Amino acid sequence: MAKSVKADRGQGVAALPKQPPVAGRDTRERILNVAEALFAEHGFDGASMRMITAAAQVNLAAVNYHFGSKEKLIEEVFRRRLVWLNELRRQRLEQLYSEAEKLGKTVRPSRILEAFFGALFDLAKEPGGEHFLRLLGRTLTDPSAFVRRVLAAEYGDVLNRYLDALYTSVPDVPHEEILWRFHFMLGAVSYAIAGVDALQLFAGEPFDDRNLDHLRDRLITFLIGGLRAPLPQFANAVTAAP
Repeated sequence: MAKSVKADRGQGVAALPKQPPVAGRDTRERILNVAEALFAEHGFDGASMRMITAAAQVNLAAVNYHFGSKEKLIEEVFRRRLVWLNELRRQRLEQLYSEAEKLGKTVRPSRILEAFFGALFDLAKEPGGEHFLRLLGRTLTDPSAFVRRVLAAEYGDVLNRYLDALYTSVPDVPHEEILWRFHFMLGAVSYAIAGVDALQLFAGEPFDDRNLDHLRDRLITFLIGGLRAPLPQFANAVTAAP
């Protein structure tokens, strides 16, 4: 687990927790790095153990020794990144609560979304992080039952904390509507971080803006707009009912 983070006195922004090394020569890390990249490119079924062992320059016995099975390897690929990611999200939410308490205010919903989804782009800037970002986007759009269980185990606590924060920050929006909007946000983010290949199909011209800072700004602005959108008519009717 990453160490506690102190706020930067100059800007009041939490520093990133220390990421476990991912570029070392250690056999276990090398297998994880290779598996992460191949899973992102080919999917879990498409990336065979033979492909992974060949690219990592190890034999199958080494993979079995460190992980035991392909499912355990997949689980560890997620776990090593999500532990870091979720710790960053916890720290940033705690910082938002602390800043709001000092001002005697509630946390703005836009800051909550920036903390939760913006952390993905900080992860992308870590060594190998872009591979994982594409893998996560691909996985969230079509998760298997096994991967769904892995994500639920790693995401559950942090996700509930952020949802509770949103419930408090927009008390006039029913919880059910916030859940739906968060669901739509996850879908938009998953599609966006999986790559721009689909966008190329209907752009009508070469489209290759891979600048992560541009994507982050576009995406966060879009998500905030979605959260602030008017309630659908049937939701307004339910809210107004005695």
